[in-house]
Amino acid sequence: MILDVKNVSIRYITGDFKEIGIKEFVVRKLKRQYKVKEFWAVDGVNFTLEKGDMLGIIGTNGAGKSTLLKAVSGIMVPTKGEVVRNGTIAALLELASGFDGDLTVKENAYLRGAMLGYTRKFMDETYKEIIEFSELEEFENRPFKQLSSGMKSRLAFSIASLVNPDILILDEVLSVGDGAFRKKSEKKMREIIEGGATTILVSHSLEQVRTLCNKVLWLDHGKQVAFGEPALLCDAYETFLENGGKKLPAKLEYRVKENNEKN
Repeated sequence: MILDVKNVSIRYITGDFKEIGIKEFVVRKLKRQYKVKEFWAVDGVNFTLEKGDMLGIIGTNGAGKSTLLKAVSGIMVPTKGEVVRNGTIAALLELASGFDGDLTVKENAYLRGAMLGYTRKFMDETYKEIIEFSELEEFENRPFKQLSSGMKSRLAFSIASLVNPDILILDEVLSVGDGAFRKKSEKKMREIIEGGATTILVSHSLEQVRTLCNKVLWLDHGKQVAFGEPALLCDAYETFLENGGKKLPAKLEYRVKENNEKN
């Protein structure tokens, strides 16, 4: 076992403190008129991954996918439950963040490399590979802020794909760039997976999940619908979307339930 997510739940608390100011907050608190709201972005998620597994996480917007990834990567601490990691972890959650818009593309490549723990020597040796993979050779001396969002993401992916972690987390990473670059990204991911990394992928592309993943986690409004076989769960999720997010047909619901009992 390289990753064990045990009954993980994450609660967000929202209120109107920022809007009303501290004076009004104190008055309302004394009068017992101050109210906060809470919601569970992730609620009771359980799964285990072994070395070399690739997990696809599916679910509509607001299902809790990105929040769960932050807990798995250690950025957030679960409100309940725990995440047990056995090995190094690298998370690509917000590809275009962490760059300096006024620095050049080349300077930003070295900056991101330093943030990921790469040495100057390593970056000197691999920079040419990074810039060629990202297809930005003509832009390496341009200010980073002049790049399109797709170009920025391609650079970030190219740098991060050099890492060799035990656990790799990808949040919508393989959707960057045009069709040709997406295929190249998928090929690179297969190389990383074949190298033995355990990978977690969030993608709105069921085709990518079916092609790349050997396990699937389906989330809906923070709750775990199912964990297990990709073909079955992708089919079920597709039917769920076609039905407008309503109940699955009885036969398919039974198969999903059977899958959950097995896993």
